[in-house]
Amino acid sequence: MSKTLAEKILGSKVPGVQAGDIAVVNLDLVFCQDTTGPLVVRQFQESGFTRVARPKNAIFFLDHAAPSPSKELSNDHILLHQFAQETGCMIAREGDGVCHQLVAEIFAKPGDIIIGSDSHTVTAGALCAFATGMGSSDVAIGLALGKTWFRVPESFLINLEGSFPPGVTGKDLILHLIGKMGADGATYKALEFSGGALEQMTMPQRLSISNMAVEAGAKVGLFPSDEVTREFLKEHGREKGYKSVSADAGANYEEIYSINLGYIEPMVSFPHTVDNVFPVTAAKGIKIQQVFIGTCTNGRLEDLAVAAGVLKGKKSHPETRLLVCPASRKILMDAIGLGYIGTFIEAGAVILPPGCAACLGLHQGVLGDGESCLSTANRNFKGRMGNPESFIYLASPATAAASAITGEITDPREIL
Repeated sequence: MSKTLAEKILGSKVPGVQAGDIAVVNLDLVFCQDTTGPLVVRQFQESGFTRVARPKNAIFFLDHAAPSPSKELSNDHILLHQFAQETGCMIAREGDGVCHQLVAEIFAKPGDIIIGSDSHTVTAGALCAFATGMGSSDVAIGLALGKTWFRVPESFLINLEGSFPPGVTGKDLILHLIGKMGADGATYKALEFSGGALEQMTMPQRLSISNMAVEAGAKVGLFPSDEVTREFLKEHGREKGYKSVSADAGANYEEIYSINLGYIEPMVSFPHTVDNVFPVTAAKGIKIQQVFIGTCTNGRLEDLAVAAGVLKGKKSHPETRLLVCPASRKILMDAIGLGYIGTFIEAGAVILPPGCAACLGLHQGVLGDGESCLSTANRNFKGRMGNPESFIYLASPATAAASAITGEITDPREIL
């Protein structure tokens, strides 16, 4: 029987499964971050567990509140350190970067099954890993047993052809798709990306797209592994982890979407839902008091290169704060070496330490009452950045950088 990517990956652990079946699978990686990790640890302890099944395949990231902005969160960091020491789990320190970026750089590989205590665990689907977020109890069980269960999801095929016009990126594509599907249009489905456009789609673009699959309700967002995957693993010293994984011809898909990238425009998601999407021209003239470039969606080196290219030789608007946050320590170092960080500083930006920073509203960029932010993040829910009396717009790094210059939402094609 021909299989989709989701069926193939889960079927590599439990032969013969297909959409609708229940599969109990061994896990290749279990990870937690510092805002949900303490809940996982407490659930683990309250359940009577004392031993992590595979500590070398389990890691805690200090990224969402790092450096800690409060004593309560500092105490949570202490709890995670103690748990890691007692169980032998790995821990990533403050400033190492966002969990999802580090999972992509260091751990995820084609065919892996990964769970994390964060909904954007789906990011690793760009590397052809069945990666998904789960609740604290499920992740605690995953730590203790080294396995979990899934209902094998039905799949939507997203067939991509053509090439991106100037000023348009993978972020614009996924916003376009979410706007088309709706926030719950793919609930518990596997979004599987395919088509002739993939060979020219970079890994940073794929990671951005997989990262936001969950914003349409998807269980996973999967790309087949190919030469782009191999080169990314090689770049990070992990080429031995590569294997070719692709869907079979004739696999059964619940829905098929066909998109020509040449017709995609720069897109903006308006407050307060991600699927409230319009072309950037519909947002022209909206004043913004803050621009935030970074996060697990768009804090990669390619994203910073695009933003620096727009900002080079220019200044951010005097009434608009510009915050830039690389997604990992490696990205920060590379961006320094390539001159991007210098460009941002000369443009008036504040450079934040690698991590989540302003994205979830704990610190480093909380908005004031009535203020608007244009962010390259993945969510714009009411209060997401720390203040329910503020407004969040989502867009690509190119749109964000162009808007930082003008102080209002701006079509990047006008600047480019």
